[in-house]
Amino acid sequence: MVTVPGRSGRAAGRLVLPAEELRWRFSRSSGPGGQGVNTADSRVELSWDVAGSRALDEAVRERLLEALEGRLVDGVLVVAASQHRQQRRNRSAARDRLAALVASAAAAPPPARRVTRISAGAGRRRAEAKRSRSSTKALRRRPDW
Repeated sequence: MVTVPGRSGRAAGRLVLPAEELRWRFSRSSGPGGQGVNTADSRVELSWDVAGSRALDEAVRERLLEALEGRLVDGVLVVAASQHRQQRRNRSAARDRLAALVASAAAAPPPARRVTRISAGAGRRRAEAKRSRSSTKALRRRPDW
């Protein structure tokens, strides 16, 4: 089971991915490991079927599919972890990475920006700064131009 916090991190906006929807795969990892490097299956791949998940409502599923479309293969999100020497730590890292990915993708989009105008004083200051900068640069030009 993976618990994905909501945007605010509070319990109310949480999404829980059931353990039966998660698929684990283990393989040999490259990198350090000493004598056990060729025998221990410490690399972890965690996959979750976003398109077929029963833990999601339709709005969240659509947001996830759209936000993660570059990472999905046939609607399945795969996260790999092999930075640690122990499988247990790589499991934890993969679970955390999956939770972070899903949390950022499932978050509702921020409200649209209200279009505002700059104040008259700000416009005058901008124009004055442009005139000042222009005269500074004009002094750097060759006199015959």
